[in-house]
Amino acid sequence: KRLMETTIEQALEDARWAAECHRQVRQNVQSWIRPGMRMIDICERLEEMNRFLVQEDGLNRGIAFPTGCSLNHVAAHWTPNGGDETVLGERDVCKIDFGTQINGRIIDCAFTVAFDPMFDPLLMAVKDATNTGIKTAGIDVRLNDVGEAIQEVMESYEVEIDGTTYAVKCVRNLNGHSIDPYRIHAGKSVPSVANGDMTKMEENEFYAIETFGTTGKGWVNEDLECSHYMR
Repeated sequence: KRLMETTIEQALEDARWAAECHRQVRQNVQSWIRPGMRMIDICERLEEMNRFLVQEDGLNRGIAFPTGCSLNHVAAHWTPNGGDETVLGERDVCKIDFGTQINGRIIDCAFTVAFDPMFDPLLMAVKDATNTGIKTAGIDVRLNDVGEAIQEVMESYEVEIDGTTYAVKCVRNLNGHSIDPYRIHAGKSVPSVANGDMTKMEENEFYAIETFGTTGKGWVNEDLECSHYMR
């Protein structure tokens, strides 16, 4: 029992350090990201700071997964491949998704960048829904109940874009997930809508609570060239 408690405490300490590194990288990026920058330059500058702050050391410490910087209708898991000249625009909505890891304890977290205040209600909907999911999560909580709470908050918002009002919807087939050491998707999916999954969260599990708000249909399809892969 004492060994188990020591192991858990070490895991939490590693996670705290990885989370603090992530927070500092995020604040740094928010201070300089601007329209007109190439997406590949944004990712490389972010990852350089990430490596520095986490004190990269092979598999012991470092970047947890490729940096995502998906734009507009691309919901997630896009990053520029070599030679891509895509530039961040003033009316773009950009999702910056990056990770840190220490001794395999992964922090998977994202934030959204938009320079046009027209999109502020959309960003607020996602932030509010995510915080609601985090507050709802806990030992013995059913995954369906987390999704239901997220959906209720997210879909209470509207956003006006170029004179047209849109209801904000959850993207139903993008989920949060459990995380194991050195394993970003560990088997349990956390929905952002009520889906009837009565699986319970358990003690000592780690989760990424992920929510995606959209003015579209609320469903993603795989498209574009591959820029991420997972073994």
